[in-house]
Amino acid sequence: MSDFMKWSLEAIRDDSPLMSWMEERRVEWAPLLASRIKYLLDGFTFIVICDEDRDWFESYFLRKINRKNSSRPILPFVSLRSLYPSLGEINSKEEISLLEDMLSIAFPNGYIYFYIGKSNSKFASFAKGKDDSYMWLFDEQAQNSFYLSSSDDMLDFKLLSMFRLFDKSIDGVLFGKITL
Repeated sequence: MSDFMKWSLEAIRDDSPLMSWMEERRVEWAPLLASRIKYLLDGFTFIVICDEDRDWFESYFLRKINRKNSSRPILPFVSLRSLYPSLGEINSKEEISLLEDMLSIAFPNGYIYFYIGKSNSKFASFAKGKDDSYMWLFDEQAQNSFYLSSSDDMLDFKLLSMFRLFDKSIDGVLFGKITL
């Protein structure tokens, strides 16, 4: 078994020369991801939400994380938009509180928001308001987030690369190749 930081470096180097940008940032990436994978192991549901410009990534993520030909069990990643189709109409803290009450009832083992997108999106406020959220946040550095720039020409590629590393990390932990 390998420790998570060392394993992450090896996975980044083995993946592609195009992942070299992540090698420099693994010190930010690995501890945050390791702490969130622990939530997954504890039975928490990951409620995925992306900003409007990344709807495509939310769909991609949810299709790929539990792909049919995977050798691991189906994992609890769900779309907040699927759970509450009127999500875009939420405009007050009271409405957010009611939504979170529903999520607490629906997921008694716990849940965390997994937000991907711009920091100024209305949807970012859901994740920012919960201490244990996991965010791939654009244009702002915040607690529990991995910073990206929305003006980066390679942003979409980086998101896809991050998904690959995220997915491999989960496999590594579940199959006993990595210790957290």
